[in-house]
Amino acid sequence: MPRLHPDRLFPIEDSARGLARALHDSIKDLPIISPHGHTDPRWYAENAAFPDPAQLFVTPDHYVFRMLFSQGVPLESLGVPRADGGPTETDGRKIWKLFAENYYLLRATPSRMWVDHAFAEVFGIEEEFTPASADRIYDHISDCLARPEFLPRALFERFNIELIATTESALDDLKWHRMIGDSGWTGGKVVTTYRPDSVVDPDFPDFAANLVTFGALTGADTLTWAGYLDAHRIRRAFFKDHGATASDHGHPSARTENLSSAQAEALFDRVKGGGASAEDADAFRGQMLTEMARMSIDDGLVLQIHAGSRRNHSPAIFDRFGRDKGFDIPGRTDFVGDIKPLLDAFGTDPRLSVILFMLDETTQSRELAPLAGVYPALKLGPPWWFFDSAEGMKRFRENVTETAGFYNTAGFNDDTRAFCSIPARHDVARRVDCAYLATLVATGRLHEDEAYEVAQDLTYRLVKQAYRL
Repeated sequence: MPRLHPDRLFPIEDSARGLARALHDSIKDLPIISPHGHTDPRWYAENAAFPDPAQLFVTPDHYVFRMLFSQGVPLESLGVPRADGGPTETDGRKIWKLFAENYYLLRATPSRMWVDHAFAEVFGIEEEFTPASADRIYDHISDCLARPEFLPRALFERFNIELIATTESALDDLKWHRMIGDSGWTGGKVVTTYRPDSVVDPDFPDFAANLVTFGALTGADTLTWAGYLDAHRIRRAFFKDHGATASDHGHPSARTENLSSAQAEALFDRVKGGGASAEDADAFRGQMLTEMARMSIDDGLVLQIHAGSRRNHSPAIFDRFGRDKGFDIPGRTDFVGDIKPLLDAFGTDPRLSVILFMLDETTQSRELAPLAGVYPALKLGPPWWFFDSAEGMKRFRENVTETAGFYNTAGFNDDTRAFCSIPARHDVARRVDCAYLATLVATGRLHEDEAYEVAQDLTYRLVKQAYRL
């Protein structure tokens, strides 16, 4: 594989390119702060070798397998597990060869850049990844994975990760986090994040049963409104004891509600048994965002809202493979109207920190930047999912900076399950930001000394400030 271009993602013009390169040189070696992601804490707890290249790069990565599936490659042939436990391909080499045959499908996508970066920088591979080279590259990566320096903790330290936050369900026992804490490992910090969707979203599978489990975990009567809220407070404290500084909420819309206590209790009584109407389910999710904000003021957890994904768009794929299989699609989102009840209640309270993530780019300059540019409680999260790409990051800076500035944004987080893509994703973000800053200097909108300071802020300081790290 050809070496990575040293000036990738920098401006074409020589003067701006030179400054972008210099800015990047000043921040490229800063530690990685990954305050929101989905890597498996078990990796760091057990520190066992990754099984094989296919299970590292293909089977868990919905960015990769959704593209191959779009061109007719069955998910079973890529080793994606079925919900019913039915047969799927388990031979890593066969999966790898199929990946190589279809690697051209990723041309010009972020996934291609991330995989190329991992091959070159993590595994030292320089030849092209093709069907002809697939076996050699598979064997090389397999040999690497068997060595101590490629165990999860060693890679964590090599990637210069200062902190990584995983994301766990409110019902998780956090045993892997306890194991990490008890292990004596000092090479990095792994914390959890409180994700209560399974007991907040009435449309979540087994919601009614989850409420019962929630009560058993906390000792609270989760079939009453007051007891249910107490259960959240108890679990949030438990997560904080395991390092959490944030909660995370994945909702189809940004809707919030601020009902009276009596109205909220009546709504809870309608949804708690399962089978809630679509309107009641949506209203309850909205009310719980406001309740989570109220709790955040008390306990200090940062409130992350990932709104606008239409989850599990294909019922056939959901029935066959379950959640998170590449069929979550962006939808239109109304932030100005939907989040107003929460902001009316708490938007000017400096004790609250809400980080908004968007999948509807049309909202960036029209809604999100004006909101974050005035409400003290709001920060804008980085481009997420379909937009955590070079062009998506560039559009984000162009769309929001004039109104929200830099300091109402939350730095960068990688939001990934693909461990080896973490340094690649942060490298892309740093390069895009440096390119944008260099362009501002070249066009007289920013002083050069300010650009160096902002580069440090976007890479390191803002994310620590936003997540209270």
